[in-house]
Amino acid sequence: MARQPRSLAGKIVAITGGGRGIGAATAAALVAQGAKVAIGDLDLDVAKATADKLGGDTVAFPLDVTDRSGFTKFLEEVEGRLGPIDILINNAGIMPLGRFEDESDRSTTHQLEINLHAVIHGTREAVKRMRPRKSGHIVNIASAAGKAGFPGGATYCATKHGVVGLSEAVRMELRGSGVDLSVVMPAIVRTELASGLKEARFFKSVEATDVANAIVRALKKPRFDVYVPASLDAMNRITRLMPRSVAEWIVRSLKGDQILFDAERDARKDYEARAAASAPTTDRENAG
Repeated sequence: MARQPRSLAGKIVAITGGGRGIGAATAAALVAQGAKVAIGDLDLDVAKATADKLGGDTVAFPLDVTDRSGFTKFLEEVEGRLGPIDILINNAGIMPLGRFEDESDRSTTHQLEINLHAVIHGTREAVKRMRPRKSGHIVNIASAAGKAGFPGGATYCATKHGVVGLSEAVRMELRGSGVDLSVVMPAIVRTELASGLKEARFFKSVEATDVANAIVRALKKPRFDVYVPASLDAMNRITRLMPRSVAEWIVRSLKGDQILFDAERDARKDYEARAAASAPTTDRENAG
């Protein structure tokens, strides 16, 4: 007999970068399921506005995921306010774009610290809390760029490949522990992060709500690989069976290699500025 979907009612959920975009959409989807959601975000005003809009038991906390001690404190505060965390969603991330040789070392550091090191830290802290209880679910937001390389976002791709590899390894370590882990790999999501990106054939963008709904499904019926849209899974499997030259020819013919590289710079100006200011702790440490 098929296993019944898990209920999310009353579950304690912590979401990093939950003030806007995928994080906010996921928070809304989980509140609709009856979960108690804690939103952590660098912009506390945005986090509070999102929490107030969602209502219920939703709470907001300031969070700079590059501040490891601050990240741990965030989790402690969530547990002190709401109870033991059942679900951690490592969502915070940035995507600065440009030619690889033009990328500053500061931008490289920001991406590594926010997109990868913070996910490593959050995952480790969640495991420490969940394994003793023999229950819990960790959701790491990666990207379709975690399975392939896209010109114009080389370091971003590197960080997302890292998230996928981390998740695969930790999943193996958690086997039989009662703790589940999912890695989410969306296509281009229509949020501020994707400002100025053009669509290519067979690389259609999706809404943040599409990703949020996929996360809810993975939490209710646990699975590891979560592609959004689901067709990305088949495309990934097929291209990996082909010789590299053939797979790359297909991507070029569909203009998939231009998705990040050909972004409209003016349209991304505001987002790029916000992304550049998104790791204050890292900047202070490097200046010291």
